[in-house]
Amino acid sequence: MTDRVTATPKTPEPEFSLRKAGGRTLRVAVWKARGPRSGHARPLLFFNGIGANIELISPLADWFPDRDLITFDMPGIGGSPKAAVPYRPWTMAWTAAKLLDQLGYDKVDVMGVSWGGGLAQQFAFQHPKRVGRLVLAATSAGVIMVPGDIKSLSKMADPKRYVDPEFMRKNFEALYGGETSGADGHIGRISPPSRAGYLYQLVAMSGWTSVPFLSFVKAPTLVMMGDADKIVPLVNGKFLTALLPNARLEVVKDGGHLFLVSKASVSAPLIREFLDEERVKVPRKKAA
Repeated sequence: MTDRVTATPKTPEPEFSLRKAGGRTLRVAVWKARGPRSGHARPLLFFNGIGANIELISPLADWFPDRDLITFDMPGIGGSPKAAVPYRPWTMAWTAAKLLDQLGYDKVDVMGVSWGGGLAQQFAFQHPKRVGRLVLAATSAGVIMVPGDIKSLSKMADPKRYVDPEFMRKNFEALYGGETSGADGHIGRISPPSRAGYLYQLVAMSGWTSVPFLSFVKAPTLVMMGDADKIVPLVNGKFLTALLPNARLEVVKDGGHLFLVSKASVSAPLIREFLDEERVKVPRKKAA
């Protein structure tokens, strides 16, 4: 296990660009590695949650100074123009692979949170040779899942959480569970999505599930769930871990749906330790 790290005092600025891939124009961000990097520190491709813009994940760059961090705004989200037509998870996984080609990245580690966790699963299935390790946070297998608390889900569906800071602040705990630590910083980084962009994200996952292909995802996988998550309950993480052939589950105590923010001091080091693990080859037993 590697030593736990502390965050740097200031989040570095990413390199932003608008890129065309898969017939879509997307706002892309790359945080370049700072300082020496270890030989196994692959770049990290990150898939964000529904309606979430690039800036919301900027604190994560503090925790991975030895690797490049790549992400992008979905169509109609943040700085990406809205898509002309709806899309599906497999088309966006293909688009993400095209972006990696443009940026000069081959094999990457992949991480997805909530809605983005579904896309991360799809990417790992479609492009197995490009995925080293996989991190799935606060996510599920799609339509085959145990739903969350109705009150929390109804507040999450309310677009006011993007445009009204007071609404978000007042309902932060109801929305994400656990403590409210990090709420102000999170709220300050929100850029409201377009209605079409948010709708297309909802449509993309309608009827989708990863259940048929999870057994084919061989990448070492860390499934992270909060035990106080009212939107994607813990049981969904247990279900994913059972279906993935090379997965382990980490439960963040008192962690809500946004434990990457409210419990960053716990969750981020766990992710780093998992990504930094050396692969140990177990010798095959000789036949008697």
